[in-house]
Amino acid sequence: MTTSRTTLLIADIGGYTEYMGSHRMTLAHAEVNTARMLDSVIDAARGFDLVEIEGDAAFLSRRAGDRDADAVLAEVLQAAAQMHRAFHREREYVVANLCPCGGCRQARALTLKFVAHVGDVATQSIRGRSKLVGIDVILAHRLLKNDVTIPEYVLITDDLYSEVAGSRPEGVQELTQEVEGIGQVLTHIVDVGELDQGSDPGRPTLATRLSSTFSAIGRGLPYMIGARGMRVQR
Repeated sequence: MTTSRTTLLIADIGGYTEYMGSHRMTLAHAEVNTARMLDSVIDAARGFDLVEIEGDAAFLSRRAGDRDADAVLAEVLQAAAQMHRAFHREREYVVANLCPCGGCRQARALTLKFVAHVGDVATQSIRGRSKLVGIDVILAHRLLKNDVTIPEYVLITDDLYSEVAGSRPEGVQELTQEVEGIGQVLTHIVDVGELDQGSDPGRPTLATRLSSTFSAIGRGLPYMIGARGMRVQR
């Protein structure tokens, strides 16, 4: 099994546990709304390949090859900013619909955070499905549990950050974390909101609100009647 130098990027929706309720309408629309937001996030990750949807997170990768750390970090930060912008635009459409259920009304509390790492990764095929494996994949996922206090951020490992020779984002915070089974890991935290300087999507029109309402109702109906099962979230 050969390995290759690969950039790993995980986009994780925060606040989902609190967002979920017990009413079936809420569960159906929470499922639909989360799927819409993840779809938008993935579409915005230009240059990265989707490895897997992991509950309320998207795991993406890109071959780093022999490119220098400056180029790799720039790609990560640009992708994170684009994904953050797409997430918030879609979240505004969800919140703007006219459905009164908690799955729609409370979507504004959802956030988006990222973990970025670069390391040696192997591809394993199991029953026709390709999967990325290796200690670096494990590290990236375990860093989702951390002590970062900023609601929306990009957590960058020192493996990716320390080799950067050019300009670095402003306001970077260092944080050493104890990672289960690995030990202490130095990370660098960037407020993703500071990276995303995209234009304000503006207030959704009535037509957009009605369209979003009908979309939530139509896409949520199969879950409500049991024709499709709910995903089990982390």
